[in-house]
Amino acid sequence: MTTFILLLISNIFMTIAWYWHLKGGMEKPILVVILISWAIALVEYCFAVPANRVGYASGWTPGQLKITQEAIALVVFGVFMVTVLGEPLHWRHLAAFACIMGGVGFLFIGR
Repeated sequence: MTTFILLLISNIFMTIAWYWHLKGGMEKPILVVILISWAIALVEYCFAVPANRVGYASGWTPGQLKITQEAIALVVFGVFMVTVLGEPLHWRHLAAFACIMGGVGFLFIGR
């Protein structure tokens, strides 16, 4: 559970770092956007690195860690896309998410 929570927090910060400037920040110079994004990403790394260490020490494989991170990233981005960027959620988003969840399932089968 610790690994999942740390990955969730890290993905929230990374989503913000990558996409915050798309809504209301487009007038900022790209160098400013990059520096702000790097500062946010530093916080993300402070959660992602421990998440991977804790998960690996708990018996997760690197593949399980990565596919879990990707699934969490899609959920976090979906929420961000709808709530912050105002983009609608379509069936294609749900279908793509289901495919990623299938990948998660394959890596955890038999563990």
